[in-house]
Amino acid sequence: MTEALGQIFNRDNLNMLFPAERADEFFDALFGDVNEGAYNIGLAYKSHTQNELCLEFHLTQRPGKCLACNLTYGLPQVFSRHPVINIKGLINNIDNILSNYGIKCGSWKLDFTREISRNLHVIPLIISINQSSAQS
Repeated sequence: MTEALGQIFNRDNLNMLFPAERADEFFDALFGDVNEGAYNIGLAYKSHTQNELCLEFHLTQRPGKCLACNLTYGLPQVFSRHPVINIKGLINNIDNILSNYGIKCGSWKLDFTREISRNLHVIPLIISINQSSAQS
């Protein structure tokens, strides 16, 4: 079943798991003003193996803002514990989806921020997964 994970984590499901408005909620909680946010935050499917699901938080520059000028490199630690980002809740929701396919989420980690371009920074979310032996 792991071969179908790319289809399970399509754009609609990813938007449901991590809605676009969550970026505004994050900046409102962080700065008290959504207009202080320099980037939008989205969730994207990257890849998977039999034992690992790799998603990414995409930080895309907002018009008139400078993504490169912001401190995105410390964000994995902030994201891992910020209640608006709610990684634990996100992992629970992913686990609920995958349980329909006999797959269980295990541990997870946020990897280091990577600068893809001046307009896009990426934070990998790596989730260990286990497929039950009853499923084929």
